[in-house]
Amino acid sequence: MKRNKLIIALLSVVLILIAGILFLISKLNNKDIIFVETPEQVYSLTSYQKNYDDISNSRRNIITTTVEKVSPAVVGINVIEIRQYRDPFSYFFDDPFFRQFFGNRGNYSQRVKGLGSGFIISPDGYILTNDHVAGNAAEITITMTNGKHYPAKIIGTDPVSDICLLKIDETNLPFVFLGNSDDVIIGEWVIALGNPFGLFELNDKPTVTVGVISSMGMNLEPINNRYYINMLQTDAAINGGNSGGPLVNSLGEVVGMNTLIFTASGGQGSIGLGFAIPVNKAKRIVTELKEKGRINRDFDIGFGVQSIDEGIAKAYNLENTKGVIITRIIPSSPADKAGLQVRDIILEIENFKINNEQTIAGVFQEFRTGQTITLKIFRDDRIITKKMLLEKR
Repeated sequence: MKRNKLIIALLSVVLILIAGILFLISKLNNKDIIFVETPEQVYSLTSYQKNYDDISNSRRNIITTTVEKVSPAVVGINVIEIRQYRDPFSYFFDDPFFRQFFGNRGNYSQRVKGLGSGFIISPDGYILTNDHVAGNAAEITITMTNGKHYPAKIIGTDPVSDICLLKIDETNLPFVFLGNSDDVIIGEWVIALGNPFGLFELNDKPTVTVGVISSMGMNLEPINNRYYINMLQTDAAINGGNSGGPLVNSLGEVVGMNTLIFTASGGQGSIGLGFAIPVNKAKRIVTELKEKGRINRDFDIGFGVQSIDEGIAKAYNLENTKGVIITRIIPSSPADKAGLQVRDIILEIENFKINNEQTIAGVFQEFRTGQTITLKIFRDDRIITKKMLLEKR
């Protein structure tokens, strides 16, 4: 009797276990099983699976959407420059004896090909790029993402700011929206688009790299009389041929124009130190180039400066060597009329911090003839401000 009861009890347990397993399998098939991590947290497998499927089935995000939006307005630029060269042996060819054998080989011209990037800023064909890309070009060819090619002409170019405005004869073109570079956030995502190493020609599509805004307000040393003031720094990869292309934020707004990079010693590729001209500066230059074809910096300042060294800093009880000291004032000049004096130390001009002679030379390129600027100077152990009118020479 006891044995029968034991057998019945065991069979009941087995049946209960089987029923439980079948119930669990049924729920798994219906994807309604519930996981509970804590009494307050309940997660539905059905909801989880739906979200997972949504992500798996669509890899689009704000980056891919922005690239799709901006790419049609990015162009490849091919240029031909006519450069003048002097034969290294021209000294000998100046001699009539050698000229009778080799001819006049003193100076000669050569067609040099170059490439870069640009972006269309209006539907009627205005294109923005760097001066060092197209500013000296004799011939310019624009390549669109639809494979079409157009000759372009220079509307105006400014070597000092390294900005060039081109135009093609076409309408209803895709174009980019110019954002606000004063509103960028350090650490926000940015996308660099362009034509590195001429890769645009392979499939008529710009190359895309992604990074963040690494820093702002970078005052770099001048290069070939081009001044790079208040630059944006990014770690988005920028390489040869990217110059002139747009740097856009995640909303598709252009915040800068990719211009130059720092490389490792002896290298040529990106190491994550790229710099872009702020778009707000580019917008001002574009307006002037459209109206006048050039930038008017024909003004006089009337003083000379030198950088601050350790000796000067110690003599003036300065905390560092940033700034420049005025070494001479020209009588009746704008500096003289503004009340500047020899031995004044210039720390800032219109909120641009002055580091050395190179910086102040670049900062003055930001201003125009007839403009009145504010200088912050250190004099007699205190900081004062002075106003100076930039008079025409």
